[in-house]
Amino acid sequence: MIKILFICHGNICRSPMAEFIFKDMTARQGLADQFIVDSAATSSEEIWNGIGNPVYPPAREELAKHGISCKGKRAVQLQKSDYDKYDYLIGMDTMNIRNIERMTGHKGEKIHLLLEFAGRYDSVADPWYTGNFVRTYSDVKEGCGALLEHLMKTL
Repeated sequence: MIKILFICHGNICRSPMAEFIFKDMTARQGLADQFIVDSAATSSEEIWNGIGNPVYPPAREELAKHGISCKGKRAVQLQKSDYDKYDYLIGMDTMNIRNIERMTGHKGEKIHLLLEFAGRYDSVADPWYTGNFVRTYSDVKEGCGALLEHLMKTL
């Protein structure tokens, strides 16, 4: 069982998109039972009185265009203990990576930038600032596909 945690700033756009795109990819290949996949935030901005906000509507709509549901997902914050719980902690941009390292007290090893699996050392486009959810979906799908290909070598 491979455990993956996708992480972004608020856990309402990029990381839940990655969580549900990856889950969809593994389900389509009959591999869903080989993985535990979740997502989390480095900040608490989208969490109020212990209750996380749902996936941001345009992100949810972009996933739905591709037949992917994220129903019931609410933002949660990364915990220090997640480093020991997951095999991969995957950030969407370099600021996420720095925050993951700071919050877990670890560097490298399990911590990766999503697009590095696709041979790109770029950030996944942040639709909160660009407004371009199509581009974010494309970046996330590319990264998740490359990650799954990488992991298939270990199954």
